[in-house]
Amino acid sequence: MAEVVLKNVTKRFGADVALENVSMTVPDGSFVVLLGPTGAGKTTTLRMISGLDRPDAGDVLIGGQSMAGLTPAQRNVAMVFQQYSLYPHLTVRENLEFPLKSPLLKTPAEEIARKIREVAEVLQISHKLDNKATALSGGEMQRVSIGRALVRTPTIYLMDEPLSSLDAKLRADLRIELKRIQSKSGATLLYVTHDQIEAMTMATHVGVLDRGKLVQFGSPREIYENPVSIYAASRLGQPRINIVPASLFGGAPAKADKIGLRPEQIVQGEGEDSLVTRVEHLGDQTRLHLNYKSHELITVTDAHTQLNEGDTVKIRPEKPFYFDAQGDRVA
Repeated sequence: MAEVVLKNVTKRFGADVALENVSMTVPDGSFVVLLGPTGAGKTTTLRMISGLDRPDAGDVLIGGQSMAGLTPAQRNVAMVFQQYSLYPHLTVRENLEFPLKSPLLKTPAEEIARKIREVAEVLQISHKLDNKATALSGGEMQRVSIGRALVRTPTIYLMDEPLSSLDAKLRADLRIELKRIQSKSGATLLYVTHDQIEAMTMATHVGVLDRGKLVQFGSPREIYENPVSIYAASRLGQPRINIVPASLFGGAPAKADKIGLRPEQIVQGEGEDSLVTRVEHLGDQTRLHLNYKSHELITVTDAHTQLNEGDTVKIRPEKPFYFDAQGDRVA
């Protein structure tokens, strides 16, 4: 495995700027998640590293070596796409074996068999090894696609929303397994997702992208607790951070235009009255939808709360985030 570095990478597609002067280091052995909406530049970043696309400016280094002029094969990366890409005429076993049978790798037959067996068990497809790829469900195809990357030992794994087509239970199971495999093997993994739960539970580092720019890079906890902007703050956290006028509560700094309140930054039982407009019981927690001075807020409370719609509860902010008119953090 290896450290991957992007140095001032810019990529344009016609008049559209997909990446603008992006610099980022994916540490050796890390699990880095890229977050951002469609069009933020997440997949383009993966394609820059893999060699499927070339930067218009800047450089990509893997293991300290510039990748300029090197093909995807020469870079020794493994990429899993959102759309599964299997050989339909081959069985599951043959699809998994395919990358290991490259003449460049010279992998012994017994080693191939062992890796296929281990990966198939992790991905819950052992009973499908002799099936043709065309006989699989969409979720099973994606598991095979992930498995075809996991059997290899590349310099970096690049994964583009690999769990998005799976059902909720399998997605949760594979989150745990992917993290376990990455931690145990020391693999370097760069992972694209829209799912902030995946980011919070799997990542050692998170990169927040906005319209081709890297706006923040750090641990999930750092970005959650110390966001640089409203945009970055909105990428992590359930329920989503509340953004309201800074004037709604007293004590805002002079440059503050908006105040950001995560659920734990809203203290209940103290302060001023707010109206409970909705109560959502979610098992381990209960979400309260509040109306406070004509502004909607969402917070969480005890799972066994006796509050109901129409009740009032006193609230006050504690250590909120303050943002200026451009959405940048000021305090």
